[in-house]
Amino acid sequence: MSTPAAFQDIADNLSFLEDWEDRYRYIIELGQQLAPLSDDERLIENKVHGCASQVWLVTDSAPGPHGTVMQFRGDSDAMIVKGLVAVVLALYSGRTAADIAQTDALPIFDGIGLREHLSTQRSNGLAAMVARVRADAEAATRIS
Repeated sequence: MSTPAAFQDIADNLSFLEDWEDRYRYIIELGQQLAPLSDDERLIENKVHGCASQVWLVTDSAPGPHGTVMQFRGDSDAMIVKGLVAVVLALYSGRTAADIAQTDALPIFDGIGLREHLSTQRSNGLAAMVARVRADAEAATRIS
């Protein structure tokens, strides 16, 4: 399965930046572009467990011609983590539940060198976000 254009743009932009300080700044900028979640969406059921920072993911789905299409929105109270949320959303949002359930983002993130430059806590949090998105997708495939 090919990666979505939004994610490929991020991967390409990261590859053009020479040092990780610039890449961190870019990731933070991605997070700043996310629309904030409302207070009503910052519920315990939207919270991602396993992240040191607070992270919320909201999952929306709708029937599509090739299966349930999922959209994700997210937020965090930490700037770099909010940027990581944006990266996860770029990879998964707008895809079918079946595609999402079959796409393990961690090797993809490793391919662009993302996780090797994160602290253990942030890397674990990123893995928790991926697990949450894929679990929501797997649940949607069972429902449809």
